[in-house]
Amino acid sequence: MLQVKNIEKYYGNKDNVTKALDRISFDVADGEFIAIMGASGSGKTTLLNCISTIDMVSAGSILLDGVDISDLGAAELARFRRERLGFVFQDFNLLDTLTIEENIGLALTLTHADPDAVQRQVHTVALKLGITEILRKFPYQVSGGQKQRAACARALVAGQTLLLADEPTGALDSRASKNLLEIMTHMNREMGTTILMVTHDAYSASYASRILFLKDGRIFNELLRGGRDRPVFYHEILDVLALSGGDLSDVI
Repeated sequence: MLQVKNIEKYYGNKDNVTKALDRISFDVADGEFIAIMGASGSGKTTLLNCISTIDMVSAGSILLDGVDISDLGAAELARFRRERLGFVFQDFNLLDTLTIEENIGLALTLTHADPDAVQRQVHTVALKLGITEILRKFPYQVSGGQKQRAACARALVAGQTLLLADEPTGALDSRASKNLLEIMTHMNREMGTTILMVTHDAYSASYASRILFLKDGRIFNELLRGGRDRPVFYHEILDVLALSGGDLSDVI
């Protein structure tokens, strides 16, 4: 599905240049659940921003289904984001003046889709994520975990095939975090959603099937879960983080 080829990202000017990404390459197969880990400043959020086209690479290419997204014009990029990408962020990004149902269907509504069709699609994805009972409520009337489920529903309502999650459990308590990660696992395994998740948290990363570890803008290690149980995988993640020589408190 996704090919990242030798991408580089620079910030600043000729007198003060920072290299945020340094020739990163990897492939993502359809239906994978990948976590991207690294300490603050390692480049993981920059990498996600480049894949999402929020930011553009300085060199290299990113291909989705063989199409180089860096070659797309503004209108094509907007359509690409709307039709192919779903986003889940730490702060939910729900509008308090809209109901949960209206928030989930907002992107479809803005494309002037048929209102009945929008409602059907919203209810279908809400049912899969277990939030039909809160659709008429406003974001301030529901819990953080319910808001994050609503954000997941919004990310998938238009049939998007690639979900990009930036620290999705960062604003949640441990119980809500576990519930969200189980929902994301369900989305991946039962709904076929491909997921790229940036996280500092080894526990969250242990739900993924593959982990890319970033350091100083480069991939320095990769870990595959295979058939191992999640608790075993979790401890292997901690071992990799310890071997990296970094401060575990910065990534757990």
